[in-house]
Amino acid sequence: MIRRERTIHVVLLLSLLVLLHGCAVNKATATVDQTTDLSALKMFHVKKYSKDTRDTNVLIENKLTEMGFHISGTETEVDAIVTYVDKWWWDITMYMLELTITLRDPGSDFPLATGHSLHTSLTRKSPEGMVDEVLTNIFFSDEKRGADSDK
Repeated sequence: MIRRERTIHVVLLLSLLVLLHGCAVNKATATVDQTTDLSALKMFHVKKYSKDTRDTNVLIENKLTEMGFHISGTETEVDAIVTYVDKWWWDITMYMLELTITLRDPGSDFPLATGHSLHTSLTRKSPEGMVDEVLTNIFFSDEKRGADSDK
């Protein structure tokens, strides 16, 4: 009987460890194409992600404006088009699990720069914090070209 109880406790402990292992993950990356001069980009159009129901596009526009950039309501006469994908998750409350923002050439749709942020439940950030992290990593990273760092 004692052996069976011990086995149950071990199984429960291992299950708990497996569940908790994935809860404290965070990762932030930024990659800028080597031919891209980010300082030349001044005017952006943020293209709303078709599955976005939480107006993440507005958060991106607000942050870009705060950073000193200009926002256009149309895709014409801009230096870059901003696309994004946000992923939300439920853990007691809904939170933004993952955000990827891509700056694209308006003529060719070529990705000029991409930033990504992933924060699981224990390291979660506000949506504004996620947007700030991604855009800061794209524009102000010490190693803009090919930066990839775990934070």
